[in-house]
Amino acid sequence: MDDFLSNLSSAMATFTFFYSTATFVFIYAMFRDHFPQHLQDDIQKYGRKLVNFAYPYSQITFDEFTGEYMRRSEAFTAIENYLSDKSVVSAKRLKADAVKDGQSLVLSMDYHEEVADEFNGIKVWWSSNRTTPRSLQFSVFPAVDEKRYYKLTFHNRHKQIITESYLAWVMNEGKAIKQNNRLRKLYTNNPSKDWNGFNPKWSYVAFEHPASFDTLAMDANKKQEIINDINKFKMGRDYYQSIGKAWKRGYLLYGPPGTGKSTMIAAMANHLEYDVYDLELTAIKDNTELRRLLIDTSGKSILVIEDIDCSLDLMGERESKKRKIKEDSDMDPISKKVKKEMEETTDSKVTLSGVLNCVDGLWSSCGGERIIIFTTNYIENLDPALIRRGRMDLLIEMPFCCFEAFKVLAKNYLKINSHILFEQIGELLGKTNTTPADVAENLIPKFEGENVELRLNRLIEALKATKNGGACRPNQKRKRRNSNLTNKKKK
Repeated sequence: MDDFLSNLSSAMATFTFFYSTATFVFIYAMFRDHFPQHLQDDIQKYGRKLVNFAYPYSQITFDEFTGEYMRRSEAFTAIENYLSDKSVVSAKRLKADAVKDGQSLVLSMDYHEEVADEFNGIKVWWSSNRTTPRSLQFSVFPAVDEKRYYKLTFHNRHKQIITESYLAWVMNEGKAIKQNNRLRKLYTNNPSKDWNGFNPKWSYVAFEHPASFDTLAMDANKKQEIINDINKFKMGRDYYQSIGKAWKRGYLLYGPPGTGKSTMIAAMANHLEYDVYDLELTAIKDNTELRRLLIDTSGKSILVIEDIDCSLDLMGERESKKRKIKEDSDMDPISKKVKKEMEETTDSKVTLSGVLNCVDGLWSSCGGERIIIFTTNYIENLDPALIRRGRMDLLIEMPFCCFEAFKVLAKNYLKINSHILFEQIGELLGKTNTTPADVAENLIPKFEGENVELRLNRLIEALKATKNGGACRPNQKRKRRNSNLTNKKKK
């Protein structure tokens, strides 16, 4: 009898629980579907006030998408990065959000999961949440279909410390973690006629260039000067702010083709861990679009314009304007109209003044921590206004291969630091104008098992040919001999 009563009591308790739950769900569904929205808002508002009166904790919500154009919130991203390590340790349910370098997963806590954190002895709780729409919707913005947010919970007595110190610390830590984990990118600008909501201004690929200052063929002292300069720039945020200048620096790399200008850019990007924006001026319609591209770049980046003297006629632009004024004054109205129509159909109207404003004007201050690099094979062709101090802060000459640069190449390609033939090669390099690219081509093995001495001797023969007026190219004699044989067969 006692067992029967015990089971009956348990069954009644279970029935009461399910009945109460079902009743609550039914009432809530009726309330949500049939009560006017303004009444729901009022009831929820006063309900929260009643709960907050007895609830000693405060909460802060950080939505993923904010603003008019639904851009991803920097605060949400920083919190996501900050909580990634803590989630792996504390959370029971995790989700994979991204892949770094295609090798390792970046983990974060799953939805409706909570982890605890501590700051100066104060305990707080972070939770990851999302809300889904009640009805089926289609939108180009993910935030409309699914809203994700983080919620921070803490005791009311710690509100000042949390809002003034803890959140700033979380933001800085999250940005630092993002910088260390991010996949660096190489950007190129799309033609302006293709810009729209689905085709952005910049396209990118992963930046995986292996160049470093250790493998860069250059005089060691000059290389160290460049390293010191970019290191000082990277740590100079407070300095630039104190002197009232935009946090940017300009470099001009000049020298013959094959002297390592592109390799220098890659080495600087890898050393600083910056993204690279390769700006193609001929794909830009006018100065306005140039400014729009500049605004769309991020900090911690290198903006590169290669072969600036070939991209546009920057040298003769000022003189051409003077000639144009004089010519237009001598032309009849019909000729002026035809000439104007022809000018409007040209592909690019980017001017020297537009480029100068991008480098040193008001628009150059858009985004901090940016390096601007121009390259040219012929520095004498550039307008002096483009390379004056304040625009190009450091002019870096990329010279022909010297003996110090050769030793770096020998270490890279041959894995040696000295050899009996080094002295002879050093003498020949001092008497010839040979680029590091030509030297490297002679050091690359041409067949399986080619030893070090054969490659050094090939370089010596190429340097001797250059000294006698030839080109420092491997197998140059063999190519000429083959061409002579071909000509004889044709005859």
